[in-house]
Amino acid sequence: MEIVEVGSCGGSLPLLSLNHVSLLCRSVWDSLRFYEDVLGFVSIKRPSSFKFNGAWLYNYGIGIHLIENPNIDEFDACMNEVRPINPKDNHISFQCTDVGLVKRRIEEMGMRYETALVEDDGGNKVEQVFFHDPDGYMIELCNCDNIPIIPIASCTFKPRTHSFIKKPPPSIPKCGFMENIMMESLSMDMLNFSF
Repeated sequence: MEIVEVGSCGGSLPLLSLNHVSLLCRSVWDSLRFYEDVLGFVSIKRPSSFKFNGAWLYNYGIGIHLIENPNIDEFDACMNEVRPINPKDNHISFQCTDVGLVKRRIEEMGMRYETALVEDDGGNKVEQVFFHDPDGYMIELCNCDNIPIIPIASCTFKPRTHSFIKKPPPSIPKCGFMENIMMESLSMDMLNFSF
């Protein structure tokens, strides 16, 4: 499917997708091993102009950029402590295919984790598994695709305009373009399933 830059009603920036997440780490080596061995990322070449220790990884359509800062504890004293795993804390989330397998493998690795279950009104359920990387950044693995992505605008009441009105009055914003693009993308994704 062709990627098209899309703007919305408010004149937002012409974004395409999330490119990478950049993380400060005490040891590039420890973090690199974690993201490769636990999450399946692959090391990729990074620009030679960088004059600091770091690493770039890529998989699943997203990059992770590690920046080594051995003095990270000066800025975040809790990095040396065993942090509680709080699902409401900042985290990076990845879609997975089998939450049960994720839990078994995490247990085999001896890692601490917490689970959560999210349900919507339609009876859809999302299982979530939360754990920390070597520097205390929280990771979530989930089956979030169980809950459909529905734009809020499509869930709210929109007043009908009468047939004699040629165009909406200026007080009603001309929105809906973004919702149409999202639904078109979802439809195309559903048609692209191979059987």
